[in-house]
Amino acid sequence: MHTLLARIRNIIADPRSEWPLIATEPGDPMRLFVGYVAVLAAIPAIAGFIGSSLIGVSVSVGRLHDPLSLGLLRAVISYLFSFVIVYLTALAIDVMAPLFQTQRNFSNALKLAVYSFTPVWLIGIVLTIPGLRFLSILGLYAIRLLWTGLPPLMGAPRPKVLPYALSIVAAAFVITLAMSVIQAAVTTLPFRE
Repeated sequence: MHTLLARIRNIIADPRSEWPLIATEPGDPMRLFVGYVAVLAAIPAIAGFIGSSLIGVSVSVGRLHDPLSLGLLRAVISYLFSFVIVYLTALAIDVMAPLFQTQRNFSNALKLAVYSFTPVWLIGIVLTIPGLRFLSILGLYAIRLLWTGLPPLMGAPRPKVLPYALSIVAAAFVITLAMSVIQAAVTTLPFRE
């Protein structure tokens, strides 16, 4: 069993070696969500709160801050939705498996989803400084992790890996977009005047 920091380092630096090790581990949802997602998903939620409510955004007339209550509400919803996004992405990976000549295995699909989101959560630290938010693009490294994790975790045949990975990315994008729309609706309603 890896420590959290060792797992993060290995999945980022050497995913081709780390995925086969992950494939042999149990895919207990509680362990994955409590021991990994709960910790890493807090990074962008807390950083976003600090960046939007405490630091604020510089504009020509000064610095704009979200009210603390709005920033806190957004952070909590963003944090909770991270769990939903990972779970729904794992469901998509599992449901699409037969389309790509792969056996369904929700346990491995969940591991693949959880660990593939690692760079997205880590780069979330840039949300602390609004001027650096463009660096969030580095979270796209998650696509490489997903792509390299498909064969060892889902048994995807080599010719099917790219289309399978692209399908998962599309599904994750739609899921994330839907959660963003819901979050915007929920956080806008109480603060209308």
